[in-house]
Amino acid sequence: MRPNKKNLVWIAPLAIMAMILFVFAGGEIVRLLWNWLAPVLFGLPAITFWQALGLLVLCRILFGGFGLSGSRRHGSGRHSRDRMADRVAERVSERMEEMTPEERERIRERVRERWGTGPSGGQTTPL
Repeated sequence: MRPNKKNLVWIAPLAIMAMILFVFAGGEIVRLLWNWLAPVLFGLPAITFWQALGLLVLCRILFGGFGLSGSRRHGSGRHSRDRMADRVAERVSERMEEMTPEERERIRERVRERWGTGPSGGQTTPL
């Protein structure tokens, strides 16, 4: 369904008003929280609405966002790490399958020497 021009006349002003309200609410929340906590906890001065808005923008620049757009674009942290760990495990498994039993045992010994983990000398676990 395609919106007609009559509907668009109302959508644009409502969207602008919603953005202004969102910015105002964010700045006001930061100002209230700052003025409630920072002076008491850290002895810092109270701030104005415009300083709170500037602080909000600074946080956006330094820490990268209020929404999920960045994490959707680059993959969320945990999900990306899980996929990477799966790929690494797959590659290691493929390489171990291509090795002779003597080569696999040599690798196991190196891991034991380096990290002090794994089964003791004579014991081997199937990969």
